[in-house]
Amino acid sequence: MARTATRAPRLLGAALLLLLLVPAARRAAGAPVVTELRCQCLQTVQGIHLKNIQSVKVTPSGPHCAHTEVIATLKNGHQACLNPEAPMVKRIIEKMLSKGSNN
Repeated sequence: MARTATRAPRLLGAALLLLLLVPAARRAAGAPVVTELRCQCLQTVQGIHLKNIQSVKVTPSGPHCAHTEVIATLKNGHQACLNPEAPMVKRIIEKMLSKGSNN
């Protein structure tokens, strides 16, 4: 009986930890962009074809995040964080800026 009594707190602790981690894992897997006062991009991609991009938002580094963040809104409504140092991303930003200045 003493053995069962010592396992109960461990099982309770493990169950509680699991309940806390499952919602966090779902948010991280489903959304690359976080809407809090910290870095929004958890992971970046090297580039996306320009025809798939609807708009691009560049957020310079600041107190909320030490990195420049480039967030592309795709034509299908999804958002993707782009690596601002990637050559393809730099070209995408240049094209989007020149497209905006021509309007």
